[in-house]
Formats: sequence, C-alpha cells, structure tokens
Amino acid sequence: MAAERSLWVVGLCPGSRLGRVVRVLLLLLWFAARGGALYFHIGETEKKCFIEEIPDETMVIGNYRTQLYDKQREEYQPATPGLGMFVEVKDPEDKVILARQYGSEGRFTFTSHTPGEHQICLHSNSTKFSLFAGGMLRVHLDIQVGEHANDYAEIAAKDKLSELQLRVRQLVEQVEQIQKEQNYQRWREERFRQTSESTNQRVLWWSILQTLILVAIGVWQMRHLKSFFEAKKLV
Repeated sequence: MAAERSLWVVGLCPGSRLGRVVRVLLLLLWFAARGGALYFHIGETEKKCFIEEIPDETMVIGNYRTQLYDKQREEYQPATPGLGMFVEVKDPEDKVILARQYGSEGRFTFTSHTPGEHQICLHSNSTKFSLFAGGMLRVHLDIQVGEHANDYAEIAAKDKLSELQLRVRQLVEQVEQIQKEQNYQRWREERFRQTSESTNQRVLWWSILQTLILVAIGVWQMRHLKSFFEAKKLV
C-alpha cells in the first residue's frame, strides 16, 4: 500500500484511437485490483502508519480486526472487546481529517478533499487498559479506495436495481474514478514539472554565482600579484 501506484503504456501513439482504448482497458484492470488486505504486528505502544495515494473527493473505507497472542496456546486469538484501536488519518497538508477511537474490530471511513499522499496510522490503547503488556497484537487491515468502497449488494437492495442497472452503475462509477485518477496524475505531472523548472533555475543561478566568484577571485589574484611585483620593483 505504501508503494506508489503507476501505470505506463509503452509503444503506442498517444493520440491514436487504439492507444486510448488500451489505456482505458488497462486502467479498468488496474482499478479492479485496487485496494488490498494485509496484516501486521504492533507492540504495546507502537504505531503503524501507511501511505495511500488518493485523488480528491474519493471515499476510502478501512476494515480491521485484531488478534492477541496467547502465550499458552502459542497462537493468535481474537482480541478481547476491551481492547481498542485509535485511527488517525492526515491529508497531504498534514491536516487531521480523522481521529477516532474504535473497538477491537471495526470500520473507519473518510473522504479525501486534497489529492496526494494520505497517512493512515493505527495504534492500540493498551497503555490505558494494560491488556497485553509486553505482548504482540496482530492487526488485519483491508483498505478499499473509490468505487471499490461501495457495497453494491446493499445498494441494489436499497434502490431495487436490476442486475443490468447495477452493472451500469458500477461501470459509471468506475469511469468517474478513472477520471479522478487521471486528474490526479495530471496534477502530479504539473507539480513535478514545477519542481523540475525550479531546480533547473536554481542550478542556473548557482552556476552564474560560481562563475562570478571565480572571475572575482581571478581579478583579485591579478591585482595582488601586480602590487607584489611593484613592491619588489620587479616591474
């Protein structure tokens, strides 16, 4: 999840119809695989953070459950209800958009308003309850981004949609998510271009400054040598 997601289409003319079709198909396949489940271990006072690149106005849903290590059985067992997890989410501007205490198993939801890297952090409240002092906690985490966060079975039951209507709705939302992702990639490209131009400009001014310093040192050395030879009456 922390790894950057990127997609490149090589060997196709950008303006060709075939190239556009292939790019759309690859984006659809990419979004079909987006969102992933994992598990990790944390200590009593440890915090785990993940970086998720999210376009603006995109809903994100995270589901998690915790397991506590049983030293007698030497395996992980479902955590007790008293054990909670604190979830904190920060946007690319380091503003907190979610900070809430949940139980040993739960679900958190937030919507991004700024495109970029969002930081999702989790840590236990074990210092408050002292439930597994010195032990390890296993956390299963599943994060879904964009249209993958929608429960289409629930939507179909609520809106009384047929299978065809539901499929059309899924495709429409997939296209909307692709548009958001394309806008986000354009935004990233624009930021990268600005950074490159700024860096090139700084390098140019630094080169000019170095040249001026070298010229000034050369002039000073020439004048110093001239005055030295004149003082020694060599010229």
